[in-house]
Amino acid sequence: MRSLSLWKHSSTSIPTSLRPEESALSTVAFDLELNAVYVAHERCDADADVEIQIWKISEGSQFDEDEVTTSEPTLLTTFATPASPSSNPWASAPGGSTAWSSEIVSMRLLPETRMLVLVTRGGDIATTEIDEPAPLVDVVGSIDTGIQAACWGPDDSLLVLVTGDDKLILMTSTFDVLQEHPLQTSDFGEGAPIALGWGTKATQFHGSIGKAAAQSGLDLAAVGSSPDDDARPRISWRGDGALFSVSTLAPPSPDLPLRRRILRVYSREGALQSTAEPVAGLEHTLCWRPSGNLIAGTQRFGSGPEADKLGLGKGRNGRHDVVFFERNGLRHGEFDLREAAEGVRVGEWGYRVRELGWSADSNILSVWVERNESDIVQLWTMGNYHWYLKQEVVAPTTPSGGPARFTSVNWHPEDPSKIILTTSAEVIQRMYAWDTFTSLSKPPADSGSVAVVDGINVLLTPFRSHNVPPPMAAHTLAFTPPAPSSSSRGPIARVPIHVSFSPLTDLMAVLWESGTVELWDLHTRLGPGRAPVMVPTKVWAGLVNEDDAQVGAPLTSYRQIVVNPEQPDDALVSFSVLGSLADGEDSDVILVVVVHRDGTAKESYRVQTPERHGRLVPAEEGTVWQSPSGELLTANTTEGLLMPTARFPEFSYHALQVSAAPNSTEPPSPLFIGLSPSGKLHVADAQEQVRILATNANSFTVASDFLIYTTTAHYSHYAPLSELVTLLNAGPTTDLPEWETRRVERGSRIVAAVPSNMALVLQMPRGNLETVNPRPLVMKIVRADIDSVNYGKAFLACRKHRVDLNVLVEHDRDAFFKSIPAFVEQIAEVDYINLFLTSVGQGTLPAEQISRVCDEVRLELERRDLKNYASSILTAHVMKKPADHEAALALLLRLRDSEPDLVEDAVKYIIFLVDADSLFNTALGMYDFSLVLMIAQHAQKDPREYLPFLRELRALDHYYQRFRIDDHLRRYEKALTNLQFAGSERFDEAMAYVEQHQLYDKALELWRGTNDYESVLELYGEWLYERREYKEAAFVFRQAGKLKKAMVAHEKALDWQELFELAVQANTPEAELKDMGFSMAEDLTLKKRYADAARVFLDYVKDIRHAVITLVQGNLFSEARRVIALGAHPELLEEIVHPGTLESRAQISEDLSEMREQLRKQANRLRELRVRKVEEPDAFYGVEDADLHNVDVMTDVSMAPTAFTRYTVAPSSVSRTTSKRSSRSKRKLERKVGSGRKGTVDEEEYLLKSVTKLVGRFTSTQADAVALIPHLLQFTEEHQSEGLALQDELAGFEKELREAVDGIWQPPESEAEGVTNESWAVRMQEHEKRRQINPLEKVTKPDVKKQEWSLKLAIHGRS
Repeated sequence: MRSLSLWKHSSTSIPTSLRPEESALSTVAFDLELNAVYVAHERCDADADVEIQIWKISEGSQFDEDEVTTSEPTLLTTFATPASPSSNPWASAPGGSTAWSSEIVSMRLLPETRMLVLVTRGGDIATTEIDEPAPLVDVVGSIDTGIQAACWGPDDSLLVLVTGDDKLILMTSTFDVLQEHPLQTSDFGEGAPIALGWGTKATQFHGSIGKAAAQSGLDLAAVGSSPDDDARPRISWRGDGALFSVSTLAPPSPDLPLRRRILRVYSREGALQSTAEPVAGLEHTLCWRPSGNLIAGTQRFGSGPEADKLGLGKGRNGRHDVVFFERNGLRHGEFDLREAAEGVRVGEWGYRVRELGWSADSNILSVWVERNESDIVQLWTMGNYHWYLKQEVVAPTTPSGGPARFTSVNWHPEDPSKIILTTSAEVIQRMYAWDTFTSLSKPPADSGSVAVVDGINVLLTPFRSHNVPPPMAAHTLAFTPPAPSSSSRGPIARVPIHVSFSPLTDLMAVLWESGTVELWDLHTRLGPGRAPVMVPTKVWAGLVNEDDAQVGAPLTSYRQIVVNPEQPDDALVSFSVLGSLADGEDSDVILVVVVHRDGTAKESYRVQTPERHGRLVPAEEGTVWQSPSGELLTANTTEGLLMPTARFPEFSYHALQVSAAPNSTEPPSPLFIGLSPSGKLHVADAQEQVRILATNANSFTVASDFLIYTTTAHYSHYAPLSELVTLLNAGPTTDLPEWETRRVERGSRIVAAVPSNMALVLQMPRGNLETVNPRPLVMKIVRADIDSVNYGKAFLACRKHRVDLNVLVEHDRDAFFKSIPAFVEQIAEVDYINLFLTSVGQGTLPAEQISRVCDEVRLELERRDLKNYASSILTAHVMKKPADHEAALALLLRLRDSEPDLVEDAVKYIIFLVDADSLFNTALGMYDFSLVLMIAQHAQKDPREYLPFLRELRALDHYYQRFRIDDHLRRYEKALTNLQFAGSERFDEAMAYVEQHQLYDKALELWRGTNDYESVLELYGEWLYERREYKEAAFVFRQAGKLKKAMVAHEKALDWQELFELAVQANTPEAELKDMGFSMAEDLTLKKRYADAARVFLDYVKDIRHAVITLVQGNLFSEARRVIALGAHPELLEEIVHPGTLESRAQISEDLSEMREQLRKQANRLRELRVRKVEEPDAFYGVEDADLHNVDVMTDVSMAPTAFTRYTVAPSSVSRTTSKRSSRSKRKLERKVGSGRKGTVDEEEYLLKSVTKLVGRFTSTQADAVALIPHLLQFTEEHQSEGLALQDELAGFEKELREAVDGIWQPPESEAEGVTNESWAVRMQEHEKRRQINPLEKVTKPDVKKQEWSLKLAIHGRS
């Protein structure tokens, strides 16, 4: 769907005083290093020698974006060479020949030696060093028989020559001969196929008529050449330089009197590979496609005796094809040139094809056609196996008024869009670019029309209503080629050069290079129907500038037209045209023309641009021009000047101006979007803020307030215009947001976007189309429809494009609930409402919102028509959260009474929505056996499964029947309620049911206030006692009046206060009370509740000795001494307390020794790990054996450790068969990670946690020492010495512990000695940081608390 648009055009004249008939430019060579062109100028002198001048033209002066001045051509050197008689145009046959014949066969610049090599027809091979100040021409060799053709290989290392005696010579760049052999041979070549008969034409099906002809074979005597053949050989290389082809005329023979063209393919070494099949009417043209798959030539056809005499191809008279061959010589397609009309006589065609040429990227084929009146170059492209005629270049007329002729046509070897043409005294350089002519109209008038230029036809397709794949089109608009005016200098191009659509109306403007413009009203049908898709009518045609029609006016070349968005009063349309004068001025001109409704046109104003080779930018307001440097300027209509508006960093051939605002409250501002030839997508605003959105974009468009662009990464991106404005305002350092994307096929490009259809049309590289509906475009239309309360259209769009229907609610919930009547009215189809409710019920809305939507819609449906919307009302009940199946079944009961005809369908529908067994159980829970039977029958349940159960239920009492139903449905609380209603005779069964299902809370609620309440409490208490919830059980027993059981429960709970309270209240005997006290005190001692145990011994056992022993066991020495003093038993102090303090002191000393040993081991291990981590990283992190990379099969039984073995779990059969861990395995893994097994990466973390626990243990030991030391210092000298020693031990260990903790939790230095930032250890440490948090950060440093346990007392005997 793309067309070729002219981007740049320039011409350079070679200064000469000779007439065109006496001299001409003949050949072109390219200097890619200096970006220059060398042109050979030939003229014949009085001695019949040819004088050749070499001119140098700097291309930078023509196409450089930063410099627009044109430099004059520079004469490099001049030399003379003898003219060959066959090529002397001034000694031609009588009548003359219109074809230019150059003496130079080839001119090539060798980049390595910087030497220009010229090959002449006279047989000379000359060289000149172009970098010399005054280069001289040196003839390095000559061939006496002359040279008919010459061609250099793509890598400039080989030169192929065809001599005058039909010999093929292969030479190196130093002109050493590699191969020389005759050109005419009967051999097929090394690639001769081995024919077994299968697949040949003789074995293929040709129908009853063609079978005999196929078997008879081709008569070579009837194969001739075209009368337009110039009889000269042609040479063409394949793009990779591995093969070249040669086309020659075979000499006549007695058996073959007609001369025919033979195409041969040779290898790089000069060996013949294949010979093409004979083709009647094959001409001299030859060009191998650079991509290598096709060899192009031309073929003439005709019918009748004259055509048979010449040996032309069998076909209609006037048919002229471009034919293609494969490298093996077989034909591979063709296309018609469309030049001659049908019925023309043989030989009176009025034209001939001079040469063919391929662009560097193999996408454009140039056909040089020599007509009687002038030469023309056609540019053809292929898409979807169809050849399109995209452009025509007409040769400029000569001052003498003779036929306009080209002397050479060459494509640039690197720039695929650039073609260089020469005339007798002028070098024309033209650069093209791919463009898609798309309508930018906005909804509701957006037709999505696309125009494709194909010769004198424009193929039109409105993608809003038709998706016609190319090469077909919805409508073909054929133009009448513009006739030359009386002042025009010769023929003009028939093919339009540019097309533009109006953004406001259904108008299309077509521009020819000569300045002719035609306006067409397309009358596109936007909606469905049987009317024609388009009925175009021409509304205006004429010259864009009437001055061009005047005799002597300067010739202007127009290349772009843009229909303006502004439409003046009483005007049909306004358009801008960009053109340039052919006389080489350094500026372009912009003409703004207004066409009035009465058919008159008037130039509104014109603007002279400061530079050439700019581009008009389609804009929503005004006329915008982009300079070659990327600057954007807006035309000032009053002053006729261009005012700077914005700037791109580089020239962007494809550009667009739109209006956008960051939000709905601010006014829109202009936004410029441009795509440069390098693939950079720019966005700029009027404040000259610019951002690059992508560096690999290949197409873009704007639709539905989105910038849509595709990339070479095969994604389409959708950027909201409002976010682009915000992005520009945020500054150049702001990161690009993540916009929504969608994968597209490889190489896809945007053709058009149709907002009304929410469609994006993409074209694949092979030419076929694909229409997608991107979610951003769909959601834009859906949200707009919801805002306008057009729920019907929004629903259909969501349904068609598979958008979650929850958006109808989520977009504006309040508005939706207010518009539910309109919603139901617009979506009247029952199936549509059911689909909506189902989507909402299964969506992501909160449960209460889902229920509200279902209820509101259901109420509206019930109000409108219960009978018609029965299935929708059932759907609303079922889709609620939670589902209300009972209400749905209740509706069935209502329908059974009021609408019996609908019940069967309603039951089937609800069974479709809900599981039949679930419905059966719900109906059973409603205690309606008729409803149960109806559900069971329509669900096709087996009667043997449910009838016996129903009969059994019918035989039971009312409440006991419901109890059985609820129990069956596992509604245990409801079943217990019905069982309680069944009567007191079922109390025992109820209690058993309570125990079975643990319904104690419900039972207490049901039997509260009855005589059986205490029995329920007792049952509940026994259940709590069995669960070892003794406190709760004791409380319940006391409520039930079961004091004995309460005392047992208190005893088990060690609630000694409550136990003895009840024992005293129950008048328990003293002996039994004393035994109870002994038992309780022992249990409390086992639980280390020493103070409580001592209190029991004192209060209820009356045993001071056991109380003191218990207090000493708990290190409660102060309380023990108080009890001894209070009970007047001083003997217990020496008997129990003194030995107890020494035992406690020994225990503390033992604990300190154990902690000291643990601290030293773990501190040493931590230091060892940290040193090893730096000095031996391979051993710490694990090393990967390079030899294992060569092992194909390895088991998971035993593997050498790798760098990741320490961080991963080895694969096993369990890990491969399950993707989830159970809670038990998770706990096991956590214990394994926290075990700190030696050698694992978790060892350091484990050691840090262990040291933290050690600090806590020391804190507890300090507390015990604080309580012990004062007593040691008050007893005997032995006790005092032990107390002082304990103080020293505590002080020493505290100091050691504090230093160890400070050293362990000291962060490591960033650069250890001998370790660089690029070392393996540092890199693995960085990997460890990325993998998890540093162990020092995970484990908090513990605080070694300072306690005042040291007493500053003067102790007797202490030194």
